[in-house]
Amino acid sequence: MPTERFQFQGSEGQQLAAALDTPDGPVRAYALFAHCFTCGKDVLAAKRIAVALAAKGLAVLRFDFTGLGSSEGDFANSTFSSNVADLVRAADHLREAYAAPALLIGHSLGGAAVLAAAHQIAEARAVVTIGAPSDPAHVTGLFAGEVEKIREDGEAGVSLAGRPFTIKRAFLDDIAEHNLMEHVTKLRKALLIMHAPTDDTVGIDNATRIFVAAKHPKSFVSLSGADHLLSDRRDSDYVADVIVAWASRYLDVRKSDESSGESDANREVVVRETRNGKFQQAVTVGPHQLLADEPRASGGDDTGLAPYDLLLAGLGACTSMTMRLYADRKSLPLERTTVTLRHSKIHAEDCVECETRTGMLDQIERVITMEGPLDAEQRKRLMEIADKCPVHRTLSSEVRILSRATD
Repeated sequence: MPTERFQFQGSEGQQLAAALDTPDGPVRAYALFAHCFTCGKDVLAAKRIAVALAAKGLAVLRFDFTGLGSSEGDFANSTFSSNVADLVRAADHLREAYAAPALLIGHSLGGAAVLAAAHQIAEARAVVTIGAPSDPAHVTGLFAGEVEKIREDGEAGVSLAGRPFTIKRAFLDDIAEHNLMEHVTKLRKALLIMHAPTDDTVGIDNATRIFVAAKHPKSFVSLSGADHLLSDRRDSDYVADVIVAWASRYLDVRKSDESSGESDANREVVVRETRNGKFQQAVTVGPHQLLADEPRASGGDDTGLAPYDLLLAGLGACTSMTMRLYADRKSLPLERTTVTLRHSKIHAEDCVECETRTGMLDQIERVITMEGPLDAEQRKRLMEIADKCPVHRTLSSEVRILSRATD
């Protein structure tokens, strides 16, 4: 599978090295992968799972946390909180460059990190943990003999997986302050917990605590016979297979032959509360995601388009597309169209051509700018075509909205 390597800016300004594994065909959803403690983006488990997921249509971003692999910064100055913040920055980069991650995957301490970061990534609809601890402080068991020295001296050198690292008191203080179970109980996203019963690094009891604390929908899959690092390729391939099968219920990861027959008219728009702020909503249309919110003046946080912004955007896009289709079909020299719209309320009595004579009416002002050497007749005809765009017709005709509650 193709792999794009690049850097993005971390939460503290450092450049973090990243790899984006992408499918050969269309991307059905984006995922963000967090690796294990002191590992890197190219650790076998992370790389194998990412490549396997890419083969099934998911684009997966994996990156080196501060001071690890090819990323800038000093690992000794990193904390669990900084790792969580860097995960959020990675999601921001995906959102800006491609599309926000709909799936979060974390291995070992990376699993704890995605659970802690999930509420800050509104578009994520599903979370997967692999051999994750229920408490970030569990990681201190890897250097238990040095904890007292770190407390007394402020820092100490430790050996982890045969490599030297410096752990500071700030790291211990930071993980002690995290109540991961509080994040789990408020997750409000589908959760898949994968854990090996024989994991001798992070015991299976951690998976039990996470599962009990989580609200539905939640699932558990036993990785029988696997070790903590999923060093057997068959285990990482199995993890990828299960993730795709499980995630298909929550993400748009259907097979090409299933999605190719779906007409535009039948494509659903799903709007779901994120519970971040008062009004923020995650809007999903097939593989596309965006946020909706209200301006601060209306009590929102202005993190996304307001409902009427979305309405005007739909009309503006439809207008421009319809004009483009006509111009291309008639070989008109239309170089570019810009549509500027504004919504307001007016008194019915001020509208001479309106049938309604009392109360307030909705009014949409649409200003269309056409670039190119068009003559007056061509411009007039294009303006007539603008009024024929399907969204314009929908808004100006009788619309029936059927609402029902799910069972």
